[in-house]
Amino acid sequence: MPTEPAVAPNVKQVVPFLRVTDIEVSLHFYLEGLGFVLANKWTPDGRVHWCWLRLGEAALMLQDYWRHGEEAQPPAGPRGQGVSLTFMCTDALVIYHDLIARGIEASRPFVGNGLWATTVLDPDGYRLEFESPTDVPEETVYSG
Repeated sequence: MPTEPAVAPNVKQVVPFLRVTDIEVSLHFYLEGLGFVLANKWTPDGRVHWCWLRLGEAALMLQDYWRHGEEAQPPAGPRGQGVSLTFMCTDALVIYHDLIARGIEASRPFVGNGLWATTVLDPDGYRLEFESPTDVPEETVYSG
């Protein structure tokens, strides 16, 4: 069994890096739909090709398929298959209502593993889950 390192870990944060097929559509979804803030961007030709987004203390990066100064083709098949990005929240039900108010299709919240959970899919099919602790019984479906 691993033991605690003698020196504090050097790792500070994990930031998911998502390749997207249309960064303008993705930016609109994340900024206007989910409320992320644009923290940094790379615009070598005046157009965003990479960006760092923040939502509270969470962050993620988006980049279009761009290689050596020109557009590149995305790989075949769905992106993000088998991977979910889970954002731990103070209150996932507030997030759910905010998403619905912004016109984002979000799953009806339910309780699993002691957490309220609601899910959205981004324009490329990446699964984003917003969850918060609760003492509501397991498998309860939100009725509000």
